[in-house]
Amino acid sequence: MAKVILTHEVRGLGSAGDVVEVKNGYARNYLVPQGYAVHWTRGGAAQVAQLQAAREARALASVEDAQALKASLEANKIRLHSKAGVGGRLFGAIKPAAVAAAVSEAGLGEVDKRKISLPSIKSTGEYPATIHLHEGVDAEVTLQVITLR
Repeated sequence: MAKVILTHEVRGLGSAGDVVEVKNGYARNYLVPQGYAVHWTRGGAAQVAQLQAAREARALASVEDAQALKASLEANKIRLHSKAGVGGRLFGAIKPAAVAAAVSEAGLGEVDKRKISLPSIKSTGEYPATIHLHEGVDAEVTLQVITLR
């Protein structure tokens, strides 16, 4: 097992500044070359402290931003346009990337597509979705899927 310090958030592992143990190959072949982590050293403790301090400073500023974004997202329906066949059945499913793009186009703000949780959407209509904005701040939004004309 290899001990690494995460420099970016990695889904399923942790966020920047966390010290985690992963398999040697995962660290050597993916995390370190992609820049998501650095090998842990004794001097890495200072680096961990800097990363955590920066994360806490961003967190304090972004809690208020996340609350404001949550209010604007929950107040509006997010419209998604898709090609549909007979009976409103979509040609393909709605993906989180499409939801993130629709939020951006509507001028409601920027959301990370990896933080969007949605049900399987295969026909037109309204669907609930959850967008994780910040630690403890989740927006429950309504997606309105309509046919592309």
